[in-house]
Amino acid sequence: MRHIMTKTIEAADSVRDYLAGQERKSLLRFLTCGSVDDGKSTLIGRLLSDTKQIFEDQLATLERDSKKHGTTGEDVDFALLVDGLEAEREQGITIDVAYRFFSTPKRKFIVADTPGHEQYTRNMATGASTADLAIVLVDARQGVLAQTRRHSIIASLLGIRHIVLAVNKIDLVDFDQAVFDRITANYAEFAKDLGFASIVPIPMSARYGDNVVRRSDRIAWYSGPTLVEHLETVVVDDAAVEMPFRFPVQYVNRPNLDFRGFAGTVASGSVSQGDEVVVAKSGKASRIKRIVTQGGDLKSAVAGQAVTLVLADEVEISRGNMLVAPTARPHVADQFAANLVWFNEQALLPGRSYLLRTETDQTSATVTELKCRINVNNFAREAAKSLEMNEVGICNISVQAPIAFDTFVENRTTGAFILIDRVTNATVGAGMIVHALRRADNIHWQSLDVDKKERALAKNQRPAVFWFTGLSGSGKSTIANLLEKKLHASGRHTYILDGDNVRHGLNRDLGFTDEDRVENIRRVAEVAKLMADAGLIVIVSFISPFRAERRMARELMPSGEFIEVFVDTPFEECARRDPKGLYAQALSGKLKNFTGVDSPYEAPENPEIHLKTLGKSPETMVETLDEWLRQRDIAEQQYEQGGGI
Repeated sequence: MRHIMTKTIEAADSVRDYLAGQERKSLLRFLTCGSVDDGKSTLIGRLLSDTKQIFEDQLATLERDSKKHGTTGEDVDFALLVDGLEAEREQGITIDVAYRFFSTPKRKFIVADTPGHEQYTRNMATGASTADLAIVLVDARQGVLAQTRRHSIIASLLGIRHIVLAVNKIDLVDFDQAVFDRITANYAEFAKDLGFASIVPIPMSARYGDNVVRRSDRIAWYSGPTLVEHLETVVVDDAAVEMPFRFPVQYVNRPNLDFRGFAGTVASGSVSQGDEVVVAKSGKASRIKRIVTQGGDLKSAVAGQAVTLVLADEVEISRGNMLVAPTARPHVADQFAANLVWFNEQALLPGRSYLLRTETDQTSATVTELKCRINVNNFAREAAKSLEMNEVGICNISVQAPIAFDTFVENRTTGAFILIDRVTNATVGAGMIVHALRRADNIHWQSLDVDKKERALAKNQRPAVFWFTGLSGSGKSTIANLLEKKLHASGRHTYILDGDNVRHGLNRDLGFTDEDRVENIRRVAEVAKLMADAGLIVIVSFISPFRAERRMARELMPSGEFIEVFVDTPFEECARRDPKGLYAQALSGKLKNFTGVDSPYEAPENPEIHLKTLGKSPETMVETLDEWLRQRDIAEQQYEQGGGI
């Protein structure tokens, strides 16, 4: 019995020692990327197999699946280990990002297998966002391709500093050293300005395992490390703990009157009980009273730990703010320069309003200037008015409210953001902040003694913005003009902003591209806002074809002050009327970018007023408008503090 107990204790000690050893191992996060069919999934499958990470039943399943879905003849198709989606197996490509964990005696690894197809570039960016190293695969037969360069540029922008250039399928070029040397030289020339700390080229055959885990006798001319040898020994600076303290607040925990804690994950640095911290946006200071976790209080917390911080003082802080080190504070600004990767099929339009989301914050944002597009072939900076899907650019961004951030080079967590389309809620871009713009530091709001309320009271009316939208020829301007005459006759103070009239002055520099249409509406919306601030009833008559810009205009105004009027006239009727002869030119191809013909019109979904004009006179439409106004007492009541219409 004593012998059995001794063996049991020894076994338990052995397990504890093993687990402790696993805990002490460093962790390397890396991704595989490159062009389609360069062998990324096969390489990861080979890594898992040759490092003994596959159980016998998994191997049996893999052998069976290889016969059904495989692309390697009688050989086992290791790509199927990570190409788990049915669509991926049927097409033989990677669509989603697949994450796998494996370990060797020296290190633990998390690898992201990212898709090579151009339309899934956003998935590659997702995998790169948390990686320390990128394995850029190149088919030895194809060399460096456009997608190889695109993925390398994105890896650079996302802060990856270590590259393995895996020249794969070297067996298909007879293990030719000249091919390897040529590809290595081409890539080195391309990547010389990308800022990588190391580029290690390795010739390999992922399918047969040459130079993946075991050294290949068939590549005797190569004397460098195998892939696993390099992954086990590459020195990747894990400086998150050494960075200044950053704690983005994700949730304010207030279960009762006696407890108020701020929950989140330490993004960088460390914090201990008693440490002084500062609220990033307000600059208010306090000290850490407690560091609370589910398992009990801690004396300190470091980067990566999810905790709840309790402060010694009652300071105002909510989700979207950060607790930071008092001697190393982040930037707080409403304008900054950024690198931007565009994901959406619809091009980026400077001037359009998007939602910008950081680690915990969210606000409206506009690309105020697209400074250049980065050519993925040669890293050249080219002039551009927009970014198409999967293009990379450098831009200036303005946000509606100041946000707290670091530059991406300083902190990958607090220096990154995504852009979201306000209408579809789709993620359309990913950005990395380069630096804050201090243009507004010397500009402040001037305090005025006469405010909006006083101006409106003097006019005995409530300000309003009636935003008429509809196709050219729908009757917008006619109806808007008649409405103003009626309001003016009743003593109201009004002004019309008409699309054609404004283009003779304020917007005379703008054309009719999508980018110029967005800027056209942005300027008019700002002018309408100022006129409403002057106490006027503003009537805006613009095609304003895009929902996003009409929503932007609405959000500039106080609640209830923006009234969308959809002048709904069918395209065929507008083309029949053709008051300016524009439809005839557009339909014959002589006039480009004409709304309703070769440029889209996005009809309002929930306008305050919907005027269906077919078979009705403009005077009838004005009576409909007047009835709508009377039912709501609009343009009759006095303006009151805190109200819109």
